[in-house]
Amino acid sequence: MKRRDFIKRSFGAGFAVSVGAGAIGNYGSLLASQILPPQNYDLAAVKGGEPAKMFDLAIDAFGGMKKYVAKNQTVVVKPNIGWDVKPEGAANTNPKLVTRIIEHCFEAGAKDVYVFDHTCDNWQSCYSNSGIEKAVKDAGGKMVPGNSESYYHEIDISGGKKLVKSKVHELILESDVFINVPVLKHHSGARLTIAMKNLMGIVWDRGYWHSNDLDQCIADFPFGIKPDLNIVDAYQVLTKRGPRGVTVDDVVPYKSLLISKDIVAVDAAASKIFGHEPDDIGYIRIADSMKLGTKDLSKLSIKRIIV
Repeated sequence: MKRRDFIKRSFGAGFAVSVGAGAIGNYGSLLASQILPPQNYDLAAVKGGEPAKMFDLAIDAFGGMKKYVAKNQTVVVKPNIGWDVKPEGAANTNPKLVTRIIEHCFEAGAKDVYVFDHTCDNWQSCYSNSGIEKAVKDAGGKMVPGNSESYYHEIDISGGKKLVKSKVHELILESDVFINVPVLKHHSGARLTIAMKNLMGIVWDRGYWHSNDLDQCIADFPFGIKPDLNIVDAYQVLTKRGPRGVTVDDVVPYKSLLISKDIVAVDAAASKIFGHEPDDIGYIRIADSMKLGTKDLSKLSIKRIIV
């Protein structure tokens, strides 16, 4: 069934994460409450290694990409490609991770894999200089523009408080599978860009969000569109002066990756990797209170992997 039918798929129950003293870069400890078979983990957290290898281990812990992508399905992979910044600037998702995700989708039997973003800088420059356009083409995927309002169609946001309608890119509405791949980084307005924030790149009218309670709008939107899987790139992390960044001196190699179906939980875990508590991030706190997912990491179970 196509996404345009607006049948929302339920998220899994959670995972448990415990992080140490809170300094930026302190990955802390990730504790599983019990030993579970791969298909029952709600979050995989990987530390160390290179992006492709980390994703291999993470998706295997979740039962493989075939759990999410079936033969002949159409997949949309949505990285952060919003900025005309080279990969070492960490303003966009790591292209090596994007390549590997697409490869897994095709190995699972995907018919087509599309990639796009509604960029902030010039879309052609963002696609090229981020390294993501080449990464997508090398993996056999297709880059699609997101720079014209004609690509976007209005949907209702059932359950939204401030955001009750939004124009969403047609690829998201027509796809069988939607994989959300944000990069973890500092953001001057929302404090952090993670999975919920990355969804602003699939809408046209994001200016409304900024002028009508940004945190509430970020929390509202997933009531209209929920990704099937969220993969947080924390390999290189822009720790200040985000979202675009200024200098590579602001980038810290965390070499971490998180995946989960629960968009609130994965954002909560990522906030701890950065050194925040989930309640420090407005949209995480609001989304939890609206029961979109869970930020209470102590109740949830994960697969912890150190390379």
